[in-house]
Amino acid sequence: QEQLVESGGGLVQPGGSLRLSCVASGFTFSSYAMSWYRQAPEKERELVARIDSTGGYINYADSVKGRFTISRDNAKNTLYLQMNTLKPEDTAVYYCNRYYTPLYWGQGTQVTVSS
Repeated sequence: QEQLVESGGGLVQPGGSLRLSCVASGFTFSSYAMSWYRQAPEKERELVARIDSTGGYINYADSVKGRFTISRDNAKNTLYLQMNTLKPEDTAVYYCNRYYTPLYWGQGTQVTVSS
């Protein structure tokens, strides 16, 4: 019953932007810290960004600091990742999950950065 559904990925040119969304259902979204992860081909899944239950604490991987912004709208049960100045090395499948007590991994959403 607990579910996370990612969307918003696509093909963009280097320097472009995308906004990813993650819609949660089946649990009290506002009670949980959330996170974005990504997994590139032949690489391990890595933590991209995390946000506490209210948005009061946010942290990013060094590789995306200054370019990505994590946010949440608890009234809409939705987590966001605004990605700017995208680079080819950002190409990956992006996933959302609860930070401390993760759920199953969903389908994710593909982000491809290429000329």
